[in-house]
Amino acid sequence: MSVIASGGNPASAEATEVVVIDDHCTFAELLALALKGEPDLHCAGTAETLKDGLAMVDRLRPDVVVMDVNLGDGDGIAATAKLVQQYPDIRVVVLTAHADRSAMHRASDAGACALLPKDGSLSDMLAVLRTAHQGGFVVHPRLLKRIVSPARPVSTTYLPPLTRREQQVLQLLADGLDARATSNQLGITLHTCRGYIKNLLIKLDAHSQLEAVAIATRSGLVRVKSAH
Repeated sequence: MSVIASGGNPASAEATEVVVIDDHCTFAELLALALKGEPDLHCAGTAETLKDGLAMVDRLRPDVVVMDVNLGDGDGIAATAKLVQQYPDIRVVVLTAHADRSAMHRASDAGACALLPKDGSLSDMLAVLRTAHQGGFVVHPRLLKRIVSPARPVSTTYLPPLTRREQQVLQLLADGLDARATSNQLGITLHTCRGYIKNLLIKLDAHSQLEAVAIATRSGLVRVKSAH
């Protein structure tokens, strides 16, 4: 069977509904079992194929989808982009066994809310599922370290100085907040916040917020927050 409906105790009205799409049957079943023990999280079902998973999402309309990158019948990141476009309220957590710079950019551009290592801890997964509705794009620190290592050497000696507000915005972006959440956190308008982000991209010679955070992390300008 490639589709498994969740059993066990019924979910409470406030529980976050989760669908798991992963062709590793054992992983999917263990995650589903773990979610049954969480009062605020509920696994609505699991699917081993992308086709069955998308049909399940269309039928159940969960709050969060856990999506593997590599599925036997399709690309999980490409499917994420279609899901987010079709169902803007559904959040997608992408799992990968082999993260690289390209995968992170693709997952971010696709609208995923998080990129996590497939062999990561259960506590990290639960924490991300509980905060998925907050928006932004969260990258697990272990994955972030893989793309900020020596591929593009950067020294703070050659980086233009940042203002105090630019530093604050940069740190919040590194914490996984998007522009709107950052503006709310700092008590500034969204337009002003986007201006700071634009300045950061110029100063850090970055083409995206994700790249800016990667450069800043490697340069020691921000602290990478653990998901624990």
